[in-house]
Amino acid sequence: MEIDQHPLTYLLRQNKWSATTYLKRLNTVHQDLGYGTIAPDRKRVTRWTRNGVTPEITAQKAMAALHGIPEAEITARPWPAWLSLACISERELLDAPWNPQSTIDLLDRVATLGGLMDRRGFMLVAGFAPLLAQAALAPTAEARTTGYRIGAEAPALFEQSLALLRRQDDQFGSGEVYASARAQLAMITTQLANASYNESTAKRLYAAAAEASRICAWTAYDSGRHARAEEHYLAALRAAGSSGDPIVTANTLAFWAIMRYSTGDPQGAADLVNSALGSIRKVGSARMEAMLHARLARAHARAGDAKSSARAQNAAITAYDRSRDQDPADDPDCVYWVNLGEILMLQGSSSLNLHRPKDALGQFQAASAGLRATDTYREDEFPRGAAIYLAREAEARIALGDLDGAVDTAHRAVNHMGGVNSARSTSTLVELRAKFIPRHDVPVVHDFLASTA
Repeated sequence: MEIDQHPLTYLLRQNKWSATTYLKRLNTVHQDLGYGTIAPDRKRVTRWTRNGVTPEITAQKAMAALHGIPEAEITARPWPAWLSLACISERELLDAPWNPQSTIDLLDRVATLGGLMDRRGFMLVAGFAPLLAQAALAPTAEARTTGYRIGAEAPALFEQSLALLRRQDDQFGSGEVYASARAQLAMITTQLANASYNESTAKRLYAAAAEASRICAWTAYDSGRHARAEEHYLAALRAAGSSGDPIVTANTLAFWAIMRYSTGDPQGAADLVNSALGSIRKVGSARMEAMLHARLARAHARAGDAKSSARAQNAAITAYDRSRDQDPADDPDCVYWVNLGEILMLQGSSSLNLHRPKDALGQFQAASAGLRATDTYREDEFPRGAAIYLAREAEARIALGDLDGAVDTAHRAVNHMGGVNSARSTSTLVELRAKFIPRHDVPVVHDFLASTA
């Protein structure tokens, strides 16, 4: 939106509405809410936009409903500031200038509304090269001198809260965590917009905002809201650029890649992970590098490129071996979940994508049979992930003709799903049942299908 332009004027121009057309639309909503009629007098709009007149509260409530803005924002922000939330289009996530102020505006929007649109299956980014190039050149945040003063304790508190949210997502799934992550993002954005702080605090706040938006994106994706997730990822990448933090940038790209290769864009996923690998070369976390190579292997496997997948898998194991010589306390908190068992589970998933069920089964079994506790996949700590990996192991067993083992593994997967709110887990069970159906005449399979109907 142009500086100093009234939000309502902007909306009329963007939508090619005349004042009269707008009032007719507003009147319909106003009546539906039970507030009576609004006369289609175009001078009313002029008074609102040029003469400093504040609309009556019922008209504001109708506007909020018309533009999809939560009614609470009317009291949380003065007129016409709250209406500006409707002025950021989905294209601005791609086209807005890469600077801290634009980032704050976009973070505010996705935090308040939970994304600009909620269109399942349709995502904004068609190719990642231009976007990643812009992100690499984004200017980092600077000190802010107006507003109440905050120091390093503020981002530290947010960092602690985000670490907790990551672990809550592991245990409880995305349904509950998404709302909490949005609340954190809103609080961080409020500090960015209204407080004063030095450059170091600014960078940490933007990094926290990026991670909060990344968690929003991941939990939206896990809930089946792919378009909303992409909007959060775009906002996260902008905030990461303002932070200048290669770790939060790489983590954002790695999780974004999961959604991309899972929804039919393995090349886009590979582009994201390769960019992430480039951003962490100076970080020195072999554990994070191992995670990224494992994600790259998944992208290549989804594309059917067995050689590239194997190369990335080997690089993941090599990097993980190097991580044993590093103090785990030196690793970023965002890779707390990465161990050898996780790497092997990802390898097994890649082998399954490449139609190699025997290799996949061996890798899944190895992930749960580490000689050291720190190397074993921790099913109880990650019930959603365990459910998904066990379902994949069951799929490998079906392909190998081991129906007894497949059903036993499938029951373990179902047991892990209890209490975890995750659309991905639910769809995994649906897909697994579909693979059993051709063998429904086998008694053990029949019993499993009946018990999970």
